[in-house]
Amino acid sequence: MQRPEAWPRPHPGEGAAAAQAGGPAPPARAGEPAGLRLQEPSLYTIKAVFILDNDGHRLLAKYYDDTFPSLKEQMAFEKNVFNKTSRTDSEIAFFGGMTIVYKNSIDLFLYVVGSSHENELMLMSVLTCLFESLSHVLRKNVEKRWLLENMDGAFLVLDEIVDGGVILESDPQQVIQKVNFRADDGSLSEQSVAQVLQSAKEQIKWSLLK
Repeated sequence: MQRPEAWPRPHPGEGAAAAQAGGPAPPARAGEPAGLRLQEPSLYTIKAVFILDNDGHRLLAKYYDDTFPSLKEQMAFEKNVFNKTSRTDSEIAFFGGMTIVYKNSIDLFLYVVGSSHENELMLMSVLTCLFESLSHVLRKNVEKRWLLENMDGAFLVLDEIVDGGVILESDPQQVIQKVNFRADDGSLSEQSVAQVLQSAKEQIKWSLLK
């Protein structure tokens, strides 16, 4: 089945016309600042997806660009986002030039991060797909204990929804079908096991840095 295309979004400071045959960016329109130009569309809509427990500790995380290149920067960002969102009833936040949508489930907080000009509905569709897919994998027990016991399945779910920052799928039924196929095919593979081990190593490393 054909996967829906990612929503094309602009990158600031890049001329759309300049991307065509190396041509110059178009002149600014009347009344626009001289530095303002049309922005180039991009498929790369997701900067990060992470899940924290109700103390703000990382359980699962994937970053898709170099906004936060080091583990220390990622953990600091997650802590700041958690402090800003954990005591509010909203589902969207704007923080550090980014748009963040999030959802609380028992003792988990799920976050999807995009740029400041990202479409909130598109980010929310990713968050909803992630939650509903995890709900199926975890047999409706979307909480810390069950997530930790099924981390390999959680990584598979995330990989079916987002790949390299590109949204691949926003229909949870399609995600579940693909995850089940990979599991039946024996593809709970070395890659997913390696992701779980890497996440554990990062947790240990961060604990030692404290």
